[in-house]
Amino acid sequence: MGNPNLAPGERFTYRHYRTWPDEERWELIEGQAWSMSPAPMRGHQKLSARLFNQVYDYLKGKLCEVYAAPFDILLPEGEESDDEVDTVVQPDIVVICDKSKLTKRGARGAPDWVIEILSPRTAKKDFETKFHLYERHGVREYWIVDPGAAAIHAWRLGATGRFGEETLYEEEDRAASTALAGFAIDMKEFFAGLE
Repeated sequence: MGNPNLAPGERFTYRHYRTWPDEERWELIEGQAWSMSPAPMRGHQKLSARLFNQVYDYLKGKLCEVYAAPFDILLPEGEESDDEVDTVVQPDIVVICDKSKLTKRGARGAPDWVIEILSPRTAKKDFETKFHLYERHGVREYWIVDPGAAAIHAWRLGATGRFGEETLYEEEDRAASTALAGFAIDMKEFFAGLE
């Protein structure tokens, strides 16, 4: 968990996180450190590159911006300083439409769209911990890409501030984003050639 000295009951914050070695990748969720090692599998990276490229091309000339991990997203509880924020995540892909959220080091505040690419090691965190975290912080749309099932699980934030029912996209579908109106991917083409 990095190497800072914490007092009993103290939680990690962005102040600690920024001092950890660059060759280590971590996320902080409500003060708890989560290791992101080892590096993702090749199939994970292939899907990340494909989706990033499609979103990047779609956004040319538009206001929103897309970023791929590693890219720090600070999710503050209120008006605390960056140093005191205890939740810092690095989703695989994020889309941010409010440029006031962009900082020199990443972004502060909920992205419009978060995409996580599943690995067996991260399934519980992505489907449970991060699902509730992103919902609570107001992420407009959350996708989990499942390479093993060649499927995409998608949720959209409703008027109540909660994610609605899951939309499951499978092989014959076109996965459409509501955060980026008009953007969709062909599922068969997207998952083609994975080993």
